[in-house]
This record gives sequence, structure tokens and C-alpha cells, in this order.
Amino acid sequence: MVQSLIFRVIAILYIAFVFLTSAFFFVIALAIWLATVLFDKRLWLLHRFTCLWASLYIWLMPPWSVSIQGKEHIDANETYIIVSNHQSLVDILVAFTLFTHFKWVSKTELFKIPLIGWNMSLNRYIRLRRGSNKSVKTMYKACEKHLKQGSSIYLFPEGTRSESGEMRKFKEGAFVLAKRLQKPILPIVINGSKTALPKNSFNFHGETHIEVTVLPPIFPESFGEDSAKELATQVQQQIKQLVILD
Repeated sequence: MVQSLIFRVIAILYIAFVFLTSAFFFVIALAIWLATVLFDKRLWLLHRFTCLWASLYIWLMPPWSVSIQGKEHIDANETYIIVSNHQSLVDILVAFTLFTHFKWVSKTELFKIPLIGWNMSLNRYIRLRRGSNKSVKTMYKACEKHLKQGSSIYLFPEGTRSESGEMRKFKEGAFVLAKRLQKPILPIVINGSKTALPKNSFNFHGETHIEVTVLPPIFPESFGEDSAKELATQVQQQIKQLVILD
């Protein structure tokens, strides 16, 4: 009972810290945007600052730690379709600790969050409204534009977080893009984030170590005649075999 109360207090203090500091960080982000938007077409510098902003919330939470394996598989000069499993909101913070350039595909609701959502808009991350065919078409166009400009795209093909940790079936969107534009797929495995912040919970859950594994990219020449659906299944199985269920 006492431990549960302590964990709840820690969670409240942490969430308050995130929102209070976001006001400060957003001012810096806005200044970077104003200073670079005319010549930094990919908004590389703004995204790099956003990586730092998000990573601080991992680094400043002592019970949370992140280790990354396989980062050597990321070529800074390559443009990828990045896909990973999705167990927790913490996955978003964890992805930023890679400090690699990408544009998120994220649900529209997140862009409405004050300060953090505003920064997502500044970065030109890509909105997706669930259940809207029009939004899906707009998302594809935005992804194609960013990929052609040299920005990778990061998606969670499951579409939403898993409550049990068991992976959901991958949606085909990321793989349609990969085949259409002949871009390599970069699979990423995230383990441990579910313990840090399970779905439908904002409570602190104690010490957690999160492991990120970057797998070798899958290049277009290996797609063969596989359909987007078949490719989605293959990549899901590759990631699934490395996901650790508690």
C-alpha cells in the first residue's frame, strides 16, 4: 500500500515535470524553427533538438535505463522506412534516443497536446486519423514527400499499443511505401517499455531497463515479388521472435 502510494506520487511528479519543462523546451524549439526553416528543408536541426528534449526525460528518470544494440546498422546517408513493435508511450521517447533523422507517423490526437504536440507540428511530423481513408491518402503523400527529401519515416505498424505485450498484426501501410518507393526497411525491437508504462496506466512501476535492438535493414532487392501483406508478415515475424514477453 505504501509502495503503491509512493509510486503514484513519483508518477504525478514526473508528469508535472514533463509538462513544466516542455514550456521551456518549446521556446527553444520555436527559436530553432524560426532560425532554420528557410534553409533546413528536412528540419534536421529541429529534429535533433527534439531527440535531445525527449531523451532527457529518459536520462532524468534514474529508475529507467535504455541500452541500444545494432546502431551500426543505421547509415546516416540512407533513407529508411523504420518499423518497430509498440508496447508503451515510452516507446516514443526511446525511439528518439537513437538520434537518427526521421519523421513520425502519429495519430492526430497527439498533435493537439499543448507544447509537445505543437513541436510535432513544427517538425512536420505526419498526422494520421484512424478510420479515415482520406487521412490515409494524405499520410501516404506526406510520407512520399519526406522520403524523397531524404527523411526516414518511423511507424508503429501495429497501429496502437499492445496491452499484453503480445504483438498485434502489422498493418500494410509501411510496406506499401517501401515497395512503392523502393526504400529499405529498418526493423527495430523494443523490449522492457511495457513494464515502464503499460497501456492505460500512468503509474510509475519501479526500476525498468529498456533494450533497443536495431536489426539489419531489408533492402528493396530482397523484396522480390512479395506483396506488401507478405512483407508485413515477414518483418513482423522477424521482430516477434526477439520480443520478450514478461
